[in-house]
Amino acid sequence: MSNWLRQHGFALAAALVHLRRAPGSFLFNIIVVAIALALPFAGVTLLDNVRPMSEQLSVDPEISVFLRQELPRADAEAMATTLRQLVADKQAKIIFTAREKALDNLKTKSGLTDVLSTLGENPLPDSYVLKLDAFRNAQSGGDVDALADQIRALPGVDTVQVDSAWVKRLAALINVLRLALLLLAATLGTVVVAVVFNTIRLQVMTQRDEIVVSKLIGATDTFIHRPFYYTGALLGLCAGAVALGAVALALRPLNTAIAEFARLYASEFQLTPLPPLAMAGLLAVSAGLGLAGAVLSVQRHLSRLN
Repeated sequence: MSNWLRQHGFALAAALVHLRRAPGSFLFNIIVVAIALALPFAGVTLLDNVRPMSEQLSVDPEISVFLRQELPRADAEAMATTLRQLVADKQAKIIFTAREKALDNLKTKSGLTDVLSTLGENPLPDSYVLKLDAFRNAQSGGDVDALADQIRALPGVDTVQVDSAWVKRLAALINVLRLALLLLAATLGTVVVAVVFNTIRLQVMTQRDEIVVSKLIGATDTFIHRPFYYTGALLGLCAGAVALGAVALALRPLNTAIAEFARLYASEFQLTPLPPLAMAGLLAVSAGLGLAGAVLSVQRHLSRLN
């Protein structure tokens, strides 16, 4: 084990020596690779911030039933029996909200108590909310609409609204964004591998005579290849760190603009950097891409020297 560690330490030191010989070229390659990694890293950060918010939203279809204001309270409460008959064969929860309670909730949540008090008469109607657990899949959208049409035809019903359709659309949109991000990451990952491949190729050509001499004195292929592998991995690791730093710096001006927009919706939503474990995972991926490019380049170009 000590001999193995000593060989890897020597390979890492050799890689660092080669990098110090041409620091400008190495820094330029880091910037190129970091630009390619910054976009998928930013996408991962965005999805990581949106995911908790989307998970808190209920995807169970809900039907809101608003009754006519002139409907007597007794008839409004009796309508619960009719609604239960319509959803007798379905898993549904029926919640009745009296107009007085609806007004109190509006005053509490909106903070417009003084404005609502000037209205005099309560403008809100009695209402029902039907939570339909049996219609969670997307294929049941037609059944929900059919049920809404049946409720809309009941006497005393003013308006019927299916409340959870937009949540399904949001979930579908997030899935599309995930797929687009995956395709983008695969494309830019190929770019990273190509950049590292070309960088190692140039380094192999520069050290051609040194490699030939090493082979003449008995150096093994593994001994010769290992420093190039470390060079590729270091290039990917440094570029990943630069990309994460650029994304973190970009969050500050973005959060300023987002805060002004979120304030219009009484929200305090802000983008936050990725957690340390996720950052470590992205750094490992970027280092792995660099290593993959180095392996492909070394296997291709050093095999010609044999």
